[in-house]
Amino acid sequence: MTPLGSGSEPPRPSALAWFAPVGAALGIVEAVIWRAGRSCLGAGPGAAGGVLGDLALTGALHLDGLADSADGLLAHVPARGRLEIMGEPQIGTFGAVAIGAALLGRQAALAELEPSPALLAALYGSSRAVMALAVQMLPYAREEGLVSGFRHAGPPDRRLLAATVSGLGACLVAARLLEGRRGALATAGGAAAGTAVLAVAQRRLGGVTGDVLGAAGEVCEIAGLLLACACGEGSRF
Repeated sequence: MTPLGSGSEPPRPSALAWFAPVGAALGIVEAVIWRAGRSCLGAGPGAAGGVLGDLALTGALHLDGLADSADGLLAHVPARGRLEIMGEPQIGTFGAVAIGAALLGRQAALAELEPSPALLAALYGSSRAVMALAVQMLPYAREEGLVSGFRHAGPPDRRLLAATVSGLGACLVAARLLEGRRGALATAGGAAAGTAVLAVAQRRLGGVTGDVLGAAGEVCEIAGLLLACACGEGSRF
């Protein structure tokens, strides 16, 4: 997905309907990179190639959002202070730990799993559908920012909202059909984890920001990958 706000034209609300399809396409591309690396270099280096591929495809934007969100949401300060912390260019302790945990979690999961375009397409598509739903359903915590252009004036557009929900549903159905019970649990669990991040932001910031959306997407994908590992052969799930 193109980094929020990086295009030459300002984003429009209609772009939200494409979040899930574009995310699924990116998941397939990363799976190709992951599979090629695993085939040529083995499980560990192949997983590292998948992680680097993810960073390249997203411009590390979501990982940056995760770090900023961790610094802001976990700090013991009022809501306004949290937003100020998230706007600073420096990375604090919470952010550094979040980046390390995210990279280790993604690396470990990709090294354990067999490359699956269907699984990554479902996880990447659902993570972006969760982000798109958050833009439409939750208040924006800042007066203006990178996400402002995606927001629709007035109540949510029903057709746009239906398209976004359909995208999430399509990811869940595809995961169940192509990856079985493991795929369905991983996709649903990942979406739930991303939603939990949004809930924390809603409580501590009064809404979402671009950083929070990136954090939710990152958590959605990594949680889904780890759940897929837990649901593999020999597991109790």
